[in-house]
Parts: sequence; structure tokens; C-alpha cells
Amino acid sequence: MKIKRFVAQDMRQALRMVREALGEDAVILSNKSIDGGVELTAAVDLVDDDSADVVDQRIPSRQPVAAKATKAAADKPAAVPEDALADMRREMQNLRRWMQAELSGLSWYDLGQRAPHSQALLGRLMALGLDAELARRLSERVSGTEELEQAWREALYLLAGEVRLCESEILEQGGIVALVGPTGVGKTTTIAKMAARFALRHGHRNVALITTDDFRIGARDQLQTYARILNVPVRTATDANEMREALNLLGDRRLILVDTAGMAAAHERIVDQRDILATAGAGLTTLLTLSATTEAAAVQRALRLFADFRPSACVLTKLDEAASLGSLLSALIQAGLPTAFVTDGQRVPEDLQVARAHPLVTRAAELLAENPTALDTGYLALALGGAQQHANA
Repeated sequence: MKIKRFVAQDMRQALRMVREALGEDAVILSNKSIDGGVELTAAVDLVDDDSADVVDQRIPSRQPVAAKATKAAADKPAAVPEDALADMRREMQNLRRWMQAELSGLSWYDLGQRAPHSQALLGRLMALGLDAELARRLSERVSGTEELEQAWREALYLLAGEVRLCESEILEQGGIVALVGPTGVGKTTTIAKMAARFALRHGHRNVALITTDDFRIGARDQLQTYARILNVPVRTATDANEMREALNLLGDRRLILVDTAGMAAAHERIVDQRDILATAGAGLTTLLTLSATTEAAAVQRALRLFADFRPSACVLTKLDEAASLGSLLSALIQAGLPTAFVTDGQRVPEDLQVARAHPLVTRAAELLAENPTALDTGYLALALGGAQQHANA
């Protein structure tokens, strides 16, 4: 292990000196204010080296002890039991986690000292629900604006620029459009809204419905009720053969909307649903349906779960029921998935709109104002440290 003392004018410079001298794996052992600046004592574990190389004028007594220990170990090598090696690895992992927490805390403290408005903005962006890396990137882009509220508005404007949207309205292109997604996100109601929207513009003879859901009788009955109201045909396709037959029967329709079974976890029905949809061929457009009421972890899970369906875009439902929106937007930005439509009520088809970035971000900010979130400073410090480490990787 190598231990070294660093003296600098401020914490930022001291941390930079630590990283340059010892690397990103350095551990801060202590820090204190001194006349003219700060003093840090840092250490780094050297791979395949059990010696302690202490570079510090004030602790020379450690050098001969470490040297004697190293010499004794060299004179009398001993096999290290596997259990002891495992314990050592765990200790090193714990030491590294502690180091990361210490460095993160110092970085957060340093940011507050040199740019308090940037620290406040970063905290607000993360309270919005944004991923730490995205929040850091937005904060840095408006770092020249010192007035917090102005910086906040500029950051929200930049955030809207990060939200991807469909370049053209998918329904107007016609073809076969299938909605996939977890259970309970509102796929069937959204299908009805899309069908009504298209029928009002192009006539009911140009639209048809197919359901692949043979698990929920209520959902199938609901879709048939909508079909009767709209005066459009509906077919059930529970396997690939039935899907081919349904597509052949409805081939003269300009738009065919496909409602699928909701899937909550990795289950064989996912493979079945994917195989049924594959029957549609290259003319199929798949939309991932996500509820704005879904928590961040569940959104990430849905994005992974339905990645094999290769969705072209997503539909965000239940915006009127959401308590927050930032984490959902952040996940979609991170995944690079465009948003095609949003729904914000039960009315058919009035509560279906083409997605717009700025209204979505504005709504996210309004929800934060309505439901203020105070994040723990320790969490913010760790998140900032992780984002900076990722940025420097």
C-alpha cells in the first residue's frame, strides 16, 4: 500500500493531485484545513504488493515497520488459505466502496464551496427524477448561469431537447400497429383511442382490430365493445396461424391495430406473443406502452423485457394519474426510445395526443412543484461521484 500526503490551496486541487498521483482507486484516509489550504492523506493498494510505502514526513516510524514486515514475509513465505484470500478480497471491496463514498462526499462538498448554485441545480434535477449522469450533464451545460431559477429554466429547455420523438405520426402511415407492454398499463383503452382517432379522420371502413390476448376475458370483451361502438371488425389471434388468417381477412383495411396480452415477467407467453406478431412480417410497427404511474425500477425492467420486440417508439399512458414524470423521461432518454403518443384520461379519443417534448418536461416540473422531493445529501454525493466516475471512464 502506498500512502501519501497532499497539500493544496483548495479541495478541488487536492483531489486532482490525488487522482494524478495515485489514480481513481485512491482512498482518502483523512482531510483537514491548514493555513493556506487543505491537507489530504490518501492511500492506494498496489496489486501484488503487500508492502506499505509511506510518503509522509510526519510518520517515518511506519517505514521501518513496513520494511521489517516485508523482509520477514520474504524470508518465510507461507501459503494463504482460500478463506483468508476471500476475506482479503471482501475487505478490499469494502475499502473501495468506502473510498468511493469519501471521494464522492468531498466532491459534493467542493462543488458546494465553489459553485453553490450548480450544487442546488444538480439536486433539483435529481429530485425531478433524472439519472445522475444526465443531471450532471445538464448542470454543466448551464454552469455559466449563476441565477438558480434561470439556470433551472435553461436546464429544462435542454432536457426537452434530449427527449426523442417520432418524426412522423405512426397511425397516418397505416399498416399494422401492435401495442405491447406490462399488464395494466392501458393498452386496450389506448387501442380504442387510436382506432377512434383514425376512424374519425379516414372512416371506419379503413380500420380493424386484432387481439392476441386469450388470457383476460375482460380485456377481450372490452375491445369487442369498443369495436361495436366504432363499427369496426375485431378478430382474435391466439397463435401464428390465426394471425395469418386474421390479416388475410382484414387485408383491405388501411390500419390494423393489434392488442396484445400484458406481460409482467419473463414468461413463456412473451415468446408466444413475439411469434404471433412476427407473422405480420416487415409491415409491423410495434409500440411499447408504459404507464406514467410506474416506478423507475419497473420502467427499466419493462424496457429490458420488451427489447426483443424491437419497439419503434413508446406510448405513455395515465399522465393524469402520475405523481412524477422525470424518471420515466430519463429512462427513455437513456434507452434512446422515441415517444409517439401520450394519454391523459379515459375519454375516447380525446385523451390521446401526439407526444411533444416541451409539454412533457413542463408537466414533469409541475409535478415536482406539486410533490416536492427532498433527497438525502449523502445520496446526492454518491450519485454525483458515480456520474463523474462514469464521465471520466
